[in-house]
Amino acid sequence: MELVDANNSLSDLKASRTLSKKLSETQIFRDYERAFSAASGLPLAIRPIQSFQIAMQGKKSQNPFCALMAKTSKSCVACLEVQAKLEKEARLKPKSLSCFAGLCDTMVPIRVGERIVAFLQIGQVLLEKPNEKGFSQITKKLLKWSMDSDLKKLEEAYYQSKVLTSDQYEGFVRMLETFAGHLALVGNSIAVSETKVEPDSIRKARMYIEENYDRSISLSEAAKVVNTSVRYFCKVFKNYTGITFVEYLTRLRIEKSKALLLNPNRRISEVAFEVGFESFDGLA
Repeated sequence: MELVDANNSLSDLKASRTLSKKLSETQIFRDYERAFSAASGLPLAIRPIQSFQIAMQGKKSQNPFCALMAKTSKSCVACLEVQAKLEKEARLKPKSLSCFAGLCDTMVPIRVGERIVAFLQIGQVLLEKPNEKGFSQITKKLLKWSMDSDLKKLEEAYYQSKVLTSDQYEGFVRMLETFAGHLALVGNSIAVSETKVEPDSIRKARMYIEENYDRSISLSEAAKVVNTSVRYFCKVFKNYTGITFVEYLTRLRIEKSKALLLNPNRRISEVAFEVGFESFDGLA
């Protein structure tokens, strides 16, 4: 029995990692990541469960101090220990922890049904301004680890760390909680499509919606594109996506709107028309 359970666990882990990768490759995540990082100055990533990769590595907004520390094995181990603890404690709700250098990271669970498939992760941020005393403590830790690093470069990088107030940071975490809910819907749609062999007509219809969501498109127009009657199209589309054509189009526009509205210089009216809404009702 234990072997069967272990196999099932490995199977679930593999499926979760596959779904996590697909979510990170969706246009909605890429748009949101770009807008979120521009607004917050923080790196954002979808982290697979039980990952052994250093967080945010290669991200444009990666903390320069973390980037330097990632080149040393001792700090990698310390970082992964924090990530593992953070993942364990973020099973029910978002959780934040600080590393030995005082940099805060947060994970927000993404659930598909009752199962956590991944985490939204932000961080590498200081919630207090860096100071000499703080870096002195970091230096002691590095010397204890016998790390052969350029302390001057590390100090310069440390003082370049993004600094936010606790309230500012909590606000960004709440934004991610909302986005995690939308990613869960996307993840569920992906999972459903993989359990069913999606007809070419539905795939073609979804691609058409993705390419034309920013203008007025109708149900009859979408049905005509895939050469089916409106009645048949409605039935099949809902069967394979779980929602109606109108709901699918509206959700897509809303997600596009949320990403654009992360830019404080954009007006609601401007964004509404840009994504295809003819009034503000869809953004309410």
